[in-house]
Amino acid sequence: MKFAIYGAGAIGAFLGARLLESGHEVVFLARRAHLEAMRSKGLRIHSDQLGDKTYPVQATDDPAEVGPVDYVLLGVKGHVIPEIAALCEPLLADHTAVVSMQNGLPWWYFHGVDGEDGARIEAVDPGGAVERSLASRRAIGGIAYISCSVAEPGVVRHTEGLRFPLGEPDGTRTDRIKALSDALREGGIKAPIRGDIRHELWVKLLGNGIFNPLSALTRKTMIEMLDFPETQALIRAAMHETRETASAVGVQLSFSVEQRLEGARSAGRHKTSMLQDLEAGRKPELEPITGAILELAAKRNVAAPHLQAVYAAAKLLFA
Repeated sequence: MKFAIYGAGAIGAFLGARLLESGHEVVFLARRAHLEAMRSKGLRIHSDQLGDKTYPVQATDDPAEVGPVDYVLLGVKGHVIPEIAALCEPLLADHTAVVSMQNGLPWWYFHGVDGEDGARIEAVDPGGAVERSLASRRAIGGIAYISCSVAEPGVVRHTEGLRFPLGEPDGTRTDRIKALSDALREGGIKAPIRGDIRHELWVKLLGNGIFNPLSALTRKTMIEMLDFPETQALIRAAMHETRETASAVGVQLSFSVEQRLEGARSAGRHKTSMLQDLEAGRKPELEPITGAILELAAKRNVAAPHLQAVYAAAKLLFA
């Protein structure tokens, strides 16, 4: 099968390398120094779990050079997808599947949901531009529980995690998702097929929705925020608001707030992706994560004052 990794940064490049390991054709779409390094020196992966290896790769910044593929894996952050959706069109044949792996809620979230099909989350897909280019019928949901970073151009450091749950929006086990799961599994990635990928999205979002913006505001790690009584109370309150919002759109979370807090505590002195973006001067993915929760909360008349206050302060910070 042929794969395009659009946004071959840390996680995208790592997954692309695992697909190369399983014998598939992979083209990496990247930019600037990272692209030039991959072209000239190959893609170097340093993994604590899988070892070190350099891969000669096909790499470009022009989707037209690639042509139609079987799968497009979107490795960019959620707020970038509206900017690149139309650029993906040369990669698409009628059968091409598009795999999302972003934090937050995806543009296809309401696809196939009774009474909601066609509804749009403005924070994720402003004006419907993503849907026009990357129709929800193409979408396969993915959630990356993989910790990677770009150590230098062309070099990716993988520290932990090999889990990448997948799910069709309608919960079925299609041929295309089974083939994708097999390809990833053969490359060493745990890619179970979930019957309700939205539940998995909300489990991750239960933490990300508050931990990400609050960490950027405080410049603190997850354990530091949990160990401080006032921020721990704020986190608990915001998580309850997120649970209520999930319930209002039909997702009953099996994870309690206490379980989610315990999982976060085990991460220790971990910097969230939003804090890392702030420190690196990158635009954060505030809207697809916290903004999307609040948009749905407002539409379903769920009060979320704690989450709203943190969001407002983070939005000003990033402005």
